[in-house]
Amino acid sequence: MATPRAAALTEASLARWPLPDPGADADKEARGRVLVIAGSGEMPGAALLAGTAALRAGAGKLTLACPACVAQGLALAVPESRVIALPETRGGGLAARGCESLAPLAAQVAAVVVGPGLCDERGSMAFVRRLLRLFRERTVVLDSIAMSVAAMEAFDQPVLLTPHAGEMAHLCGLPKEVVAQEALQVACEAATRWKACVVLKGASTVIAMPQGQAWRFDGGSIGLATSGSGDVLAGLMGGFAARGLPPEQTAAWAVVVHAMAGRKLGRRVGPLGYLARELAGEVPAVIRQIGS
Repeated sequence: MATPRAAALTEASLARWPLPDPGADADKEARGRVLVIAGSGEMPGAALLAGTAALRAGAGKLTLACPACVAQGLALAVPESRVIALPETRGGGLAARGCESLAPLAAQVAAVVVGPGLCDERGSMAFVRRLLRLFRERTVVLDSIAMSVAAMEAFDQPVLLTPHAGEMAHLCGLPKEVVAQEALQVACEAATRWKACVVLKGASTVIAMPQGQAWRFDGGSIGLATSGSGDVLAGLMGGFAARGLPPEQTAAWAVVVHAMAGRKLGRRVGPLGYLARELAGEVPAVIRQIGS
């Protein structure tokens, strides 16, 4: 593979990819529905973070699907969402038969986020594979352990993958140090091999498409390296995809908005110590700032 090149991604870059305008008279259906499949007994908050971020990105309707053990708590924590309780594996992951209850949503939602906070990587893979077949016509964001399905075969539908260097090392069988040092090369090769939009997160984030296009974003900050931050980013991707953006634009908007929200908190709270749960609250103002 030839040495890849990446275009710089900045706030100004998004002017070429404006968000779809639903119009002043549009209802919530016009902004798209997003399905977030996330959480576990150990990490129920991941579903809350991702789901809230999807709504803050402007999605019109949210459905949360989560293990039955945390469904009631999430329903109370996110009153804006419909919540579907899913059966669990013995290891606390998602049982494949749970896709049956999601089948009616295949014709309704515009985007799906699956993975934040899930457990039992091995046990949940049958669920993820079945889910991909069910939502083949929708944009699917795979995060955390849900990305492991990429090692099995290339995708034939719109998919975004969101690994950090450690997760990419696990998926590719490379040392983490190599992934960090050769992020652009690794991301581009993975995007081509898996036929997916790869968002390789780090101090510099690389977005790579299977057709060979790539972008590098250098505007992150150390405060974003905090527990739950990746769940917020995945949720933002789901929200922007639900609004009608294609994968590369979805990734670009999510990465830039996520970073700008972190910078706003950094100025107000401090460079370290702000919480992932605080990021989503900054998003609407950031989107307005970019569009102004």
